[in-house]
Amino acid sequence: MKTYSATPKDIEKSWILIDATGLVVGRLATVIATMLRGKHLPTFTPHIDCGDNVIVINADKVVFTGNKRADKVYYWHTGYPGGIKERTAEKTLDGRHPERVLQKAVERMLPRGPLGRRQMKNLRVYAGAEHPHEAQNPQTLDVAALNSKNVRSA
Repeated sequence: MKTYSATPKDIEKSWILIDATGLVVGRLATVIATMLRGKHLPTFTPHIDCGDNVIVINADKVVFTGNKRADKVYYWHTGYPGGIKERTAEKTLDGRHPERVLQKAVERMLPRGPLGRRQMKNLRVYAGAEHPHEAQNPQTLDVAALNSKNVRSA
């Protein structure tokens, strides 16, 4: 019996819509990363972009567990001496681009390199409830129903 290896012509991508309202960031990011890689499919091939296209709406309504919203700090460097910068998750979620919290969480779960960058292009994250991908007829995935821990209990 031979191991199955998919080729680019064998890949059929579907569109998945996820509503992120009230979902925990890390748990949602793992579900999205799995869909983007294609690991949920029986035809998964590690070196091929065989994942689905994922649309996330209401990304500004994601939640963190514990005190992470106030305590979690994102760092980056400008490239200049002494150029370390930082921003808390709370500032990012309340700022102009709240969808970047979820984008970065997913990006850090995908492989680094050309394949990971190609898979990130299949992710579309929107802060509000509107998205311009109605023509693709996305299937809705209820992440909250997959596990009770995916939703933060007050």
